[in-house]
Amino acid sequence: MTGGSGGARLGPDDVRDRPERWEVVGSDEEYRGHVIRVRRDRVRMPNGDRMEIAQRDVVEHPGSVGVIALDDADRVLLLRQYRHPVGRLLWEAPAGLRDVPGEPLHELAERELLEEAGCRAGRWDTLADVLPSPGMSDERIRIFLARDLTEVPAEEIGFERVHEEADMPVVWVPLDEAVRKVLAGEIHNMIASLGVLAVQAARARGFRDLRPVDAPED
Repeated sequence: MTGGSGGARLGPDDVRDRPERWEVVGSDEEYRGHVIRVRRDRVRMPNGDRMEIAQRDVVEHPGSVGVIALDDADRVLLLRQYRHPVGRLLWEAPAGLRDVPGEPLHELAERELLEEAGCRAGRWDTLADVLPSPGMSDERIRIFLARDLTEVPAEEIGFERVHEEADMPVVWVPLDEAVRKVLAGEIHNMIASLGVLAVQAARARGFRDLRPVDAPED
């Protein structure tokens, strides 16, 4: 089966996300919060053989990073955190908001791995870039793979955990078992789920297709 766009025949080589921006004829701010902003855009969109103006709500998000830490025994680090919007204790990978302007993404990832899991990594690679909810939000997430891990004593970290981060137990899970848990619906967090599956795929290819830690975010 083949598909097309505008009469063109597309194949596997065409499957690559690309920038595109349809005309916005007006925009209004609907909400501004501590982390996010919501705006309502009026966008010129096709409707059959004509164009019309459609409204789309957009959640502006600063973006975030996630870290899949893989040790020498092929175990991944997962931590448990309360997430109020979904009313669950979720098993997640270390992650954090891009809340320091200009901070390189891999430095943010290093900081989150240290603060949330008490580890440093000797090797970093870019694992995946995802847009978790592109139908409503502009949030971008880069997921890193961290290897060659060492534990850091708590007194050397200097980070105080409060609120959701006050109680975050950490468990090392064999990668194959983590994959099973994702497929069984036992792990729901997007960064953890996608990251675990991506690491499994990367390992199967000898980690040779991973991008460098500072790869451009297109």
